[in-house]
Amino acid sequence: MPATIDLTDPSARPAPSSKAVQANAQTLDGKPTLIGMSREEMVAAMADAGVPEKQRKMRVNQIWHWLYVRGSSDFADMHTISRELRENLAARYTIARPEIVEEQISNDGTRKWLMRFPPRGAGRPVEVETVYIPEEGRGTLCISSQVGCTLTCTFCHTGTQKLVRNLTAEEILSQLLVARDRLGDFPHKDTPQGAIVPSEGRKVTNIVMMGMGEPLYNFDHVKQALLIASDGDGLALSRRRITLSTSGVVPGIVRTGEEIGVMLAISLHAVRDELRDELVPINKKYPLKELLEACRTYPGVSNARRITFEYVMLKGVNDSLSDAKELVRLLKGIPAKINLIPFNPWPGSAYECSDWETIETFADFVNANGYASPIRTPRGRDILAACGQLKSESERMRKKDRDELENMALQAMMISGHGAD
Repeated sequence: MPATIDLTDPSARPAPSSKAVQANAQTLDGKPTLIGMSREEMVAAMADAGVPEKQRKMRVNQIWHWLYVRGSSDFADMHTISRELRENLAARYTIARPEIVEEQISNDGTRKWLMRFPPRGAGRPVEVETVYIPEEGRGTLCISSQVGCTLTCTFCHTGTQKLVRNLTAEEILSQLLVARDRLGDFPHKDTPQGAIVPSEGRKVTNIVMMGMGEPLYNFDHVKQALLIASDGDGLALSRRRITLSTSGVVPGIVRTGEEIGVMLAISLHAVRDELRDELVPINKKYPLKELLEACRTYPGVSNARRITFEYVMLKGVNDSLSDAKELVRLLKGIPAKINLIPFNPWPGSAYECSDWETIETFADFVNANGYASPIRTPRGRDILAACGQLKSESERMRKKDRDELENMALQAMMISGHGAD
């Protein structure tokens, strides 16, 4: 059985320190946060805190180091900064983490966190889900960019939750910080200066913008968060280890290549416009011809920087050999790989996962025609953490739906088990 830690239950939480209580109070007080600020914005914050002009860039570099190298969530830990400045900053700003409402651990080691962010303006607190997938030699964090989604892709559980709002750069980045906290991926606060960043062995090695929402409908905040995540003096994730997935917002694809420079993934799922109009309704606005042309001209695309095309396998819908042949034809000339995703069931879905033999036949044809076509191993199905299953627990599942999900997950695992030999 998967493990669930309900962190809304005080008995399930570690006893909070006075610092942690203060940090939570700061968040609830609505103070602006330094997390997610660009360096230029942080320089302005230093001016607001009364730091002399000649010292501002130095102080920003120090704070940047504490936030993103050492993972500090309390100004009091920043011992290379004077107590007076630390207290001044704490009175004006916060660097607190969001509240972790629930942590679930799958039978396969996948982890899912439900995080709650404070109100913005006149809004209410919101919740999002973030998933960590450990694999041999790497660990991938699936990050959300919106609360809910507007795209209503018919096979996607997330799409059944209406869009509440975009996440800010701080909220996007905080998902990475929380994951590193929970996985022990930051050095202990007492670790001596200069001996704190391992050259290898990180738990979170890759991030994918594949969680809740369409990243390119929240471009500016996603851009700022990813530029900070890839900053070499902080979190230092290589841009080749960051993948942004879009359902096909064509104007944002070019901007992603030019302004962020990360790897690109396309939620394709169909090779004919009439079917893709149904599965991925944004196709009505940006049809396949426009989408694939944007991929062909994506800045930096090459055999070493291939575009990933995601293709969910739906029984009797898009999994025929003729679909595979058309897929190969459509992608001709695009450096690409195709991730075949066995459909992940959820209560109320109208689709079934393709039979394993059908998926293998599809993959074999695509591979034989020169495109890597791995079949993605389903992960975290038992905790609704698999691809297309994320949905804010703000909409709590009824027991009947949870029972149905468990049965679906068992059946799906039996199908995927045919590929384990």
